[in-house]
Amino acid sequence: MTPHDHAAPISLLAPDEPPAVTIERANGASAFVLLVDHAGNRLPRALGSLGLTDADLLRHIAWDIGALATARIMSSLLDAPMVAQTYSRLAIDCNRDPSWESAMPEISEHTTIPGNIGVTAQQRAARRDAIFLPYHTAIRALIDARNTRPTVLVAVHSFTPEYKSFRRPWHCGVLYNHNPALALPLLELLRAEPGLEVGDNEPYSITDDSDYTIPEHGERRGLPHIELEIRQDLIEHNAGQRAWAERIARLLPIACTKAGIAH
Repeated sequence: MTPHDHAAPISLLAPDEPPAVTIERANGASAFVLLVDHAGNRLPRALGSLGLTDADLLRHIAWDIGALATARIMSSLLDAPMVAQTYSRLAIDCNRDPSWESAMPEISEHTTIPGNIGVTAQQRAARRDAIFLPYHTAIRALIDARNTRPTVLVAVHSFTPEYKSFRRPWHCGVLYNHNPALALPLLELLRAEPGLEVGDNEPYSITDDSDYTIPEHGERRGLPHIELEIRQDLIEHNAGQRAWAERIARLLPIACTKAGIAH
């Protein structure tokens, strides 16, 4: 396949393809709302394989391994609404502004993404309209429907044990930007857990120039929020997913209480 075999029609998703967004427990009683920006590794048929192998699409470059399964268990434990993205971040990264180059990367880690080279403005708009906008519209609608109910946003991500030859020491990371009100007590609680190395804005941090979901739905709306990063080898399998979901579901309410956040 050449880099231009991925040309997308105006309507990117075919009628028989899954919708771009999955919503579970929309009416859950919890104050927590779980967001999974990189839940899926599926590609729209119109994009082909983006020039990648099946093995590439199972790697972290395509999705956050274990994040969806972990968030689903958290959703069940907390009775919390969950909004998750169906399609791979290589089609469009829903935690990036669609106008940014990083929203449709030509290279991810050391891997060239042939189908993202030479994407036209029309093709970018098709990916935005079919995948990015439905996801964020669903988040806005769910939050709006809660009216005056307390809402605490929790974005669930995973990260690779190693990045460009650097072995990451953290088991998980707590990420924040302008408002650390929830992050700091949760960081303290996680660090009190036996045997955990917890990153403070590591291995990533939220910034206005690198992230979209928390700045858009948390900071701009003045909602309490947190972004969690869990090392993917710890949540590749069900036992780890359940253990981490139970840990986070146990600690989040305590962190909110310490921060004076209604939940």
